[in-house]
Amino acid sequence: MRLQHTAPILRALVRDTPTIAPVPHRAILSVTGSQASEFLNGIIASSIPESPQSHFFSTFLHAQGRVLYDVFVYAHPSTNGNRGYLIEYDARQSEAPPLLPMLKRYVLRSKVKLRDASDEYDVWAAWGSEKEKSWETPRHWSPARSGAIEPNWTGEPTWPWGTEPGVIRDRRAVGMGHRLLVKKGGRPQEAATHDVASTDAYILHRILSGVPEGAVDISPMNAFPIDSNLDIMGGLDFRKGCYVGQELTVRTYHTGVVRKRILPVLVHPPDDPLTGCDIKQPLSLPSNLEIKTYHIQSTTDESPKPRPRGTGRLLSYSQGVGLALLRLEHVSAVDKSTARFEVEVGEEQARWGLTHWWPHWWPSPEDAKPQS
Repeated sequence: MRLQHTAPILRALVRDTPTIAPVPHRAILSVTGSQASEFLNGIIASSIPESPQSHFFSTFLHAQGRVLYDVFVYAHPSTNGNRGYLIEYDARQSEAPPLLPMLKRYVLRSKVKLRDASDEYDVWAAWGSEKEKSWETPRHWSPARSGAIEPNWTGEPTWPWGTEPGVIRDRRAVGMGHRLLVKKGGRPQEAATHDVASTDAYILHRILSGVPEGAVDISPMNAFPIDSNLDIMGGLDFRKGCYVGQELTVRTYHTGVVRKRILPVLVHPPDDPLTGCDIKQPLSLPSNLEIKTYHIQSTTDESPKPRPRGTGRLLSYSQGVGLALLRLEHVSAVDKSTARFEVEVGEEQARWGLTHWWPHWWPSPEDAKPQS
């Protein structure tokens, strides 16, 4: 079963008013110097924009093509006119090497200066205002036969991620709003016109939008970028020159098959997907909780069943909804009502059902077909 984004149980969770909230666990790394753009271009999975004022979203990959960090890159030219960048990333400890020491290994003789600027900035997210609708244009897609799908920004009236200093348009999903770098301890100007919410409100907002972020959702050293929707969110460039992790990523794009995706899910009693958890007293679920697929037997259906191996994982979770890494063959079986998802909770291993839905902004099946 596919839940619609407008279903009452989901609509009750959506904040309809302009809102700002601090984004937790973020750190800032400064990259400056006359060769800053060339340096980043050789190690990051997106092309560096031509304009020195243009921001973007991207990914650092391991040499074997696994994700290390998903990042926002803010253009931050230096006073002497050289290009400069502020990289926003998840600072939580993980299996990935710390970002600053890792990047220092690539500097060699490049004219680049790296430093931690986390004590200078806080990161906030803002969404829900009418102003954002002026640049949130309809999406166009460039699909591949592997199942990878890229947003096609050709024809956009302005640079999709924005050029305003310290403000990046969050184009990972329709309706995500924008992100702001604010001086440490301060508040954005939007605080005068927006509701000021907690970090939990931001986490819920991106779950409802189907947006994975950081180490909890995109497991460092383990997750593949396309499985983690980084293609759909605009964090990968399959046509640029050499960068770290490019070989496997481009090979998957051209000749591989995408077998997993991260999708939003509703947690509910096993036999009643429209009830959901009690929003006032939702379940407390850990991240990385195993999701099991149970096949529904039918005497008339002789179609192949998904293999039982390859269970899913519940990632970010808040107020009865979450993000889950799921095998697409299992998702297809659930859509056809030949299987169901469940999790086991607590010492008594109580079973709860999960129902996925496809984010409303994702490409339609027709848009996801490659051009012949």
